[in-house]
This record gives sequence, structure tokens and C-alpha cells, in this order.
Amino acid sequence: MTEPEWRAANQANWNERVAVHLRSRTHYDQARLRAGTASLDPIVTDVLGPVAGLDVLHLQCHFGLDSLTLAQQGAQVVGLDFSTPAIEAAQDLAAELGLSDQARFVMSDVYEAAAALPDQARFDRILVSWGALCWLPDITAWARLIARLLKPGGWLALADAHPAAYVFDSATATPDGSPGWYWPYFAREPLVEDRSEDYADPSAILRNTRTWEWLHPLSDVIGALLASGLRLDRFVEYDRIPWAMFDCLATDDGTFWRWPNKAWLPLSYALRAILDPQHQPD
Repeated sequence: MTEPEWRAANQANWNERVAVHLRSRTHYDQARLRAGTASLDPIVTDVLGPVAGLDVLHLQCHFGLDSLTLAQQGAQVVGLDFSTPAIEAAQDLAAELGLSDQARFVMSDVYEAAAALPDQARFDRILVSWGALCWLPDITAWARLIARLLKPGGWLALADAHPAAYVFDSATATPDGSPGWYWPYFAREPLVEDRSEDYADPSAILRNTRTWEWLHPLSDVIGALLASGLRLDRFVEYDRIPWAMFDCLATDDGTFWRWPNKAWLPLSYALRAILDPQHQPD
């Protein structure tokens, strides 16, 4: 399958999800944003750092919930996503909240971000978070894009599901309810699936069911960033994740889900990668 075909399949799937997610009061609660009290989860907040007065690029921003939260915290934000309905919803929400001067939204595929943004656009921070990298087939090209769009001394803040956790899934659960083997860690071939349900609303039935995803081992992600001129400043693995990745996970605060007994393997990770001030972009 050629690149435009896999991208079209994923784009159609995410275009359809937008209306479902806008209605969600669990995964995408807009109430705190409208009240001016929204915040990012502690893992993202820690790796991103304070953003007031900074230029922030939020890649794969969906309909802008986190982007607008950063704008409320004083950042100048550009949110980028490949879904037209998502970007339109983000622009409408920014206008409703009076944040259009602080948050701009751009419709573009990630790999075409440099062409979609103004010439010489550079950012103090780039945020990529939660369920993002699995939709990108070429992690090397992604890392080069990060280096191209960061200001010297600026950093990437990445928080995502741990690739070791992606090896398992509740769809193949064992008799005791533990997630079963699902996706080889070093497969590197895409996982092509047809699923009609949506994680934010299990009652929603999607028509555009086909998706293509990729598992990127940690060594591929970190190696690509290092090869692109970034320096790893922070790397942390966590026993928690901000959604019920597996049916057996439990939560006590509605923010993070954890293993119910022993932390058998990491569920998420976060890293900060700083662009070398002497780096010369390609």
C-alpha cells in the first residue's frame, strides 16, 4: 500500500472521530477549559515545563483541547493536525474562548508541517503527546522535522504510551484477564486493523474502520532524535497512563490508570530532547 492510501485511511478514521470526541465528557472534557482552569496531566506538565511567553508547536493536536490550555497558560501556540474537521473545531473553540490571537491552527500532515508553516518558523517547545507516534510510519523523518522546527536550545516534550505496552492488548486477554500477546516489539511492519468502536465512546459505531499503525521501539525513537542533532535531557518510564489502555487497569483519580497489583511493565514514558544550539538545520 502506498503512503497516500494509508494516510487517507487514517485521515478518514480520525475525521469521523472528531464529532464523537467533541461530545465526550470523559476523555475530552471541555468544561475546565471553558472555566479557565484546565491543565495538562502531570507527566506532560513535567516534561514540557512552564510555557508562558514561549512559542509552542503542538503536533497532532486533534481539536485543540491541550493547545488551547497552553494558550490559557500564556503561550503563543500553533496546533497542527491532518484532520480538517478537527482543525475547524479547534478554530471555533479558540474563537469562542477569545484565544484566536494566541492559538493558531493549521491543517497539515505531520511530515508536511515545515511547508505548511510560515518560512523560518521556529519554536521554543514542540509538544507531542499520548497516542501520537503510532500513527507515523517514518520516525527518522519525524525526528528531522523536530530538529528543523525547534529554535536552538529549544526542546521537544514527548509523552506517549510505552512501546513495550503496545505489545499487548485486551483483545487477546488470557483467562485471568491479563492482556495477551498482540504486536511484536521489533515488527516494524504496520498493523492494519478494522475496528468500528471508538475509545472515547464505546457506543459510537464508526464507518471508516480501517487504520494503519506502527510500533516504534524506544531505541528507534531516541536514536532518530540523537541523529537529528538533539540531546536527550530527560527520560522517564511510568507505571501509569492517562487512559484505560487495558481492561484490567484500575484508576483511583480518573487521571491515570495503573496495573491493579504489580507494575508488570511500563505503560508510558516521557522524554525531553533539546536542540543543540550549534545545530545547523538540513
